[in-house]
Amino acid sequence: MTHVLITAEARPARFGFIVSKAVGGAVVRNLVKRRLRALAAVELHDGLRGADVVVRAMPGADAADYAGLEADLRAQLRSISSERVTA
Repeated sequence: MTHVLITAEARPARFGFIVSKAVGGAVVRNLVKRRLRALAAVELHDGLRGADVVVRAMPGADAADYAGLEADLRAQLRSISSERVTA
């Protein structure tokens, strides 16, 4: 689940991550957070600007591999980007 606040500022996007105990133990939660941080770095490199993004890892994220998390995050950010253009 991803929540975004679009700002008028011309700064790089900021990301925050919520990974609860429902996702798994500490080792699993940290693995999920590291993967999400790496994906956020790619989005920042690609030029995502003017947004505050909060990503909440849902139960089952522990079973997703890096490519699965990447596909989910990109799809959510893409849908947000299309809403931003039409708004």
